[in-house]
Amino acid sequence: MYDVTMPKGLVRFQNTDSFHFITFSCFHRLPYLNTPSARRLFEHSLETMRARYDFVVSGYVVMPEHVHLLVSEPRIGILSKAIQALKLSVSVQQRQRPFWQARYYDFNVHNELKRTEKLRYMHRNPVKRGLALKPEDWEWSSFRHYAKGKSALWKSNHSAPLHGKKPCKIPGLKSETWAPIHMADD
Repeated sequence: MYDVTMPKGLVRFQNTDSFHFITFSCFHRLPYLNTPSARRLFEHSLETMRARYDFVVSGYVVMPEHVHLLVSEPRIGILSKAIQALKLSVSVQQRQRPFWQARYYDFNVHNELKRTEKLRYMHRNPVKRGLALKPEDWEWSSFRHYAKGKSALWKSNHSAPLHGKKPCKIPGLKSETWAPIHMADD
């Protein structure tokens, strides 16, 4: 049986001007995102919420039963509300009830080394699971944007701050503009 209990005393560190590695799963880890149309719907909702809450999507992967995101803190609202809105946006457009597990996992990413580690982990996830032979073969991730310079579904915000605001600054990161790192030669 699947254990749906959450850890007691879960503490989230938000408003720290750091990136967040976010993971959340479909209800009971059922493969509700197992079709191209469901994954496209998720990507569309991600872009809608990214624009609404004004955050940077540094990376993502949509798996059949869960999602990984590497995102900045939003400039409008708080991260927990942006994630709640993203999950709600997807679930109201799908027939499965409930669609998502409650809550989400959040890991603060404070430096470039951890950012690279989390991007590699998420981009390799479909290969590890046998869904693709190479990360670039999985259409529903940010890997192609990094490896081949192909345009991403979302507006990356890599080259300029939005609305005249500066991007959040993370100690130890090489750039405030979040230029893509090269991921292809692993």
